[in-house]
Amino acid sequence: MMKHILIVEDELKLALLLADYLKNAGFNTTCLSNGLEVVSWLKINSTELVLLDLMLPGRDGLDICRDIRNFSLVPIIIITARIEEIDRLLGLELGADDYICKPFSPREMVLRVKAIIRRLEVQTDPVINSLLRLTPDSFRVFSREREIELTSVEFCLLQALYNQPGRILSRSKLMDLIYQDQRIVCDRTIDSHIKKLRKKLFDLLPEEELIHSVYGAGYRYEPQKRVIE
Repeated sequence: MMKHILIVEDELKLALLLADYLKNAGFNTTCLSNGLEVVSWLKINSTELVLLDLMLPGRDGLDICRDIRNFSLVPIIIITARIEEIDRLLGLELGADDYICKPFSPREMVLRVKAIIRRLEVQTDPVINSLLRLTPDSFRVFSREREIELTSVEFCLLQALYNQPGRILSRSKLMDLIYQDQRIVCDRTIDSHIKKLRKKLFDLLPEEELIHSVYGAGYRYEPQKRVIE
């Protein structure tokens, strides 16, 4: 069965172009041009992924993204002409899975759609899901016959990423999850903890690359075979 993609874009030529590329890649599509239509459409229809423009008539795309996350975990790729970092990060904070800035290559869009759908398939893959076993009461992580012990912060970091495989979590989102007492910490603190966590995970599973940096956005958990150079 062909997978379905919802395109929310008010520029008709661009919407039709995206639909054409997705159709050629084996997807069915629906196009919506008004922000007021999106939430009601999703509540009565199913789709594998939403391509969501931010600047729409009727409703702003960020508001739509927030509302979608109140009732659905459907993957969302934000399409935006807003190049400021704060807009991209805000979209990710509200639950978007990825973003792509205009102007962009339709081929790149198709590749991003396919990548996110593959990540969804990873979440239900019993082989991938059996790679790690986390024990919150002892901050230990097990894999096969090996184990490592993490600090409380490292364990919370791993657990946050592990529970949402394939989803990009920004540094500020990770800080909110880890430091619930609202203490002030800088982005570099998260980077430092991630670096130590990666080293420990390498000792546990040297053949797997588990935590990936996403430039300008944050980190995601996605098991991949490590490339040996």
